[in-house]
Amino acid sequence: MPAELLTSEPQRLIVDAAQAGLRLDQFLAKQFPTYSRVLMRRVISAHGVQVDGRGAKPSYLLRTGQEIIVSLPELPRSAPQPEAIPLEILYEDDDMLVVNKPPKMVVHPARGHWSGTLASALQFYCQALSTIGGQCRPGIVHRLDRDQAHLQLAHQFQNRTTRKVYLALVHGVVDRDSDLIDLPIGMHPSHREKMAIRPHHASTREAQTFYEVQQRFAGFTLVKALPRTGRTHQIRVHLEALGHPVFCDTLYSHRSSWTYHDLHPATADNRLLLNRQALHAAEISIEHPRTGQQLTFRAPLPADLTEVIRVLSQPAAPA
Repeated sequence: MPAELLTSEPQRLIVDAAQAGLRLDQFLAKQFPTYSRVLMRRVISAHGVQVDGRGAKPSYLLRTGQEIIVSLPELPRSAPQPEAIPLEILYEDDDMLVVNKPPKMVVHPARGHWSGTLASALQFYCQALSTIGGQCRPGIVHRLDRDQAHLQLAHQFQNRTTRKVYLALVHGVVDRDSDLIDLPIGMHPSHREKMAIRPHHASTREAQTFYEVQQRFAGFTLVKALPRTGRTHQIRVHLEALGHPVFCDTLYSHRSSWTYHDLHPATADNRLLLNRQALHAAEISIEHPRTGQQLTFRAPLPADLTEVIRVLSQPAAPA
């Protein structure tokens, strides 16, 4: 297994007393049951696993308190099947397609999400997609020279020449009108699904996010965020570090849903207002893969976030 296939975010594990004495491959197979022990041995041999900062053999016997850093490959799976799912198309030509993805739609098929994905919808709409990323992770471009267009677009994202703008509703009133958050991001020390501000760790990478306040409410702020790097959960982690986590963000604000009553306690309206993080990909600027023309695409604020802002803009009803 080539090392370049080990593309997932590194995960950190600590060996506890009950796991001491296990072989490394056995320990990992128990931690990640969807990966076979044979596949884990291949990952270890491809230098995808470190024990206390060093490589180890699959047969290595673990001790209590040791730190395991592991990068896992994508599990093999079948290509997405075409599904007639409606798409909001912002732009289309012979080289690329720009889609405003619904907030909760999964992009590629994965465990627990084999249908209803963006990839399945695009397979139906486009008939043929770029296969540079493999059959399981097709590209968004199609028709003439689709693989070349996909590569050119991918290079723009890798080289950070694209410009992305997000809107985020956050808890608290942000005092500065604008600022640059320059804090390194790495794996969370105890929560494998989260990232954290973590200097001087093997998983840590530099990260910068510029933000501008768009509107302030009682207890909340709408900000525009422009990430200068592309780390996992970057905007969410940076805003939490600022003391202003994203509204309705289960991982970083510890609350998964809000009702009308939650925002205006004097009312008796217990209807659900929002049950997803209030973060919206509002704008992206890229260079056209064929013509080189600079293009900017904007996605309107979804109806649920528009309603939250409308509610926040209203004065609270008297008790």
